[in-house]
Amino acid sequence: MPMTERKMPKVGKLVVITGPSGVGKSTMVRQALRRTGATFSVSATTRRPRRGEVDGKDYGFVDRPAFEKMIANGGLLEWAEVYGDYYGTPAGPVQEATAAGKTVVLEIDLQGGLQVHQKIPGAVFVLVLPPHLGELKRRLDGRKTEPPEALERRFAQAQKEVDAARRSGIYTHTVVNSDLEQAIDRVVEILGQE
Repeated sequence: MPMTERKMPKVGKLVVITGPSGVGKSTMVRQALRRTGATFSVSATTRRPRRGEVDGKDYGFVDRPAFEKMIANGGLLEWAEVYGDYYGTPAGPVQEATAAGKTVVLEIDLQGGLQVHQKIPGAVFVLVLPPHLGELKRRLDGRKTEPPEALERRFAQAQKEVDAARRSGIYTHTVVNSDLEQAIDRVVEILGQE
């Protein structure tokens, strides 16, 4: 009796893109998503929306009790408190999208990447780096969004995070953003491989 061939459902992949603040992750991810059709994972936060940000697109804006309930219920892949506000990745939408065969992209900080690795070690981890730390400092300073002392704290934290990320051994790919278009092309290539 001939065996019938059964197709296995396609399981999606989680791609975690991390790097220090100011390295260009957001721009790279936005462009890569447009070119590939991958799904973006919207993070949740307790901070107030900035001008132009859309709830459910840029972030899921929630109040502190709702976020703390997600923490208590294990409903987050990763989370952190940053400058008094919570940020995190709700697990449910990521699990639903990958179960539906989609490639899901998380754009998070380096600490968050390490947390996701503990829960989903089979994900693809991409570390985005500046060509050198002096360039990162220049980019952060160029934003003109913070006073000098806050900028120095952010830069010092970025240095520590980059060192920890390099030592972690979790990264499948490293993308150096010395030329934005080439870096975007590399992220698109990585998403295509996955």
